[in-house]
Formats: sequence, C-alpha cells, structure tokens
Amino acid sequence: KAVVYINSDGNERGFLGAGGSHALETFMTEVARDVNDPQTNVSVLQRLKAQEIISATSAKAKKDAMAKNDMDLYALGSGSDFSSFLQHLGVPALNLGFGGEGDGGEYHSIYDSYDDYRRFKDPSFAYGVALSKTAGHAALRMAEADALPFDFRSLYKTINGYATELIKSTDAMRENTATENEIINTNIYTLAADTAFHLLPPKTKKEVPYIDFSPLQNALGALQKATEGLSARWNKTIAAQGNMDDFNNELYKAEQQLLLVNGLPRRSWYKHAIYAPGFYTGYGVKTLPGIREAIEERNWKEAQEQIEMVAGVINNLSAYLNKVN
Repeated sequence: KAVVYINSDGNERGFLGAGGSHALETFMTEVARDVNDPQTNVSVLQRLKAQEIISATSAKAKKDAMAKNDMDLYALGSGSDFSSFLQHLGVPALNLGFGGEGDGGEYHSIYDSYDDYRRFKDPSFAYGVALSKTAGHAALRMAEADALPFDFRSLYKTINGYATELIKSTDAMRENTATENEIINTNIYTLAADTAFHLLPPKTKKEVPYIDFSPLQNALGALQKATEGLSARWNKTIAAQGNMDDFNNELYKAEQQLLLVNGLPRRSWYKHAIYAPGFYTGYGVKTLPGIREAIEERNWKEAQEQIEMVAGVINNLSAYLNKVN
C-alpha cells in the first residue's frame, strides 16, 4: 500500500543528488526548484544545473546543459534500504542526498565519525537542513496531492534511452569482435609482441549474432502512446476536481507492473525489469539488467529470452496505464 519510499543514506556540502523511479522525475524537478541552496541562496535545482554546465566536457554538452530546465534522476542500484522496496516489491522510490564538496576517502573507515562530519563535511549543518527540506517537501507534496504526481512519460523516455544505448553497444560489440578476430587471425599480436616475454596472443571470440530487439522496440512504442494518453487523463482529472481516490490507487501501483514473476536470472529476489544492482558490480546499477548482463556475458540465447520477458512487462504496464481512469 506504499505510495513512495523516500530514502537518504549520506550527506555533505554540495549539490543535490536524486535517484529513483523515473515517473517521479518531473515531481523532483519541482521540489528541487523550490528549495534554496544554503551557500548560494539560489534553488538547489539552479545550483545543480550550474555544476552540470561546468563539468560538461564539450561545447555541445555545455550548451545542452544550459538549455535544460529539468532534473535527471539517476537509476538506483543497491547498497541502501530502497533496494527491497523498489527492486523486490515495485514500490516507487527516491534516494536523496547532497554531495560533491566534502569527499575525503574515509567512508566506512574508523575516521567516518561525527567529528569528521562536523569539521569537514557540513560544519554548519546547513546541508542537513537542506536535505530535510528537500525530503520534507517531497513527502508533504506527495501526501497532499489531489492527483498523485507521477509522470510516466519520463519513465518511457528513460527506458527508451536505455534500449537505444543497449542496441548501439551490441552493434559496437559485434564490430569490435569481428575486427579483433581479424587481428588475431592475421598474426598481428604475435608480430607486435616483445619476444622476451613469450606472450601468447588472445583467443578469438565467437561472432556476435544479430539479436532481435523488435519485441522491446514495439513494447516501447505502445508504452509511449499509453503514457501520453494517461498524461491527458491526468490533466482532465485535475481539472474535474472530483473524487480521485480510485485514480490515485491505480497510479501508485503502476510500477509493480514492471516486476518479473520469476525475477532476474540466478537472483530471483531482484524482480524489477528496469533497475538492479549488477551481478558483479555490487552497488553499481545495471539498467535493463536481464538483457544487458546476458549480452555482456555473450549468452545470446538468454539475451533473446530476456528481451521477450522485458517486452512482456512493459506491455503489461502499457495495458495497465490504458485502463487508469
């Protein structure tokens, strides 16, 4: 029955970092717009944007950052208490914290102490207050909303971006494998090696087949239409100002449609089809994890199976959203 789980697990001076369910991206942009940064007295959203502009590595990236007015949520991996809510139960989740100006390498060591925090992390405790305001705004706005502020268009955009990136990286793997095999087969490694070290050349790898991503692409096309339709109905529901209990009950359960019945391969506890910690990366997130990790392991049969399964849960979500009234 939980509408959203709001988590925090570390804080210091700096810039707002927010991760979580991407249907909450528009919501968190509005929250960040209305909380002031204690050092600069502009919104934490505006200060975050300034940091993103400065850290961009090309002129195009800087211009794109300058033109952007919304906030990107990062995908959640593991390592904190949101994991059971989001990745096992499908409860929408947020993870909030400030950082970037207090890093010191003492995390989880004997030096990770109250004294360290007071002296170096946030001496005035101003960012503790800013975090409380950010999480407080989020909790209050969600609790007091007439219609729950989920925007599934952002979720579609994010998943579509993951799928596009994965298709491109698979194509690159195919090209790289073919080129590397050609280099090995033409004895180039042996010719370039220092003979004093007696190094053997690497072994060739099996060619990367063409995987059928069309079930995933078609499912995403259906999700785009469903999210646009729901957004229009959401606006009509707000305008009507009627009883929204049924509408809200359907909205907050939508993320549960993205759960895989049998979970991810070799770790069935993790059921979310879009976000999971990597099998070998610990805290680090893998998006579209079932598909991505099968491709990384060059398990093409499993990759195709996972494409079908992920397409299935996305189609479930589309069908669910089409029924929300």
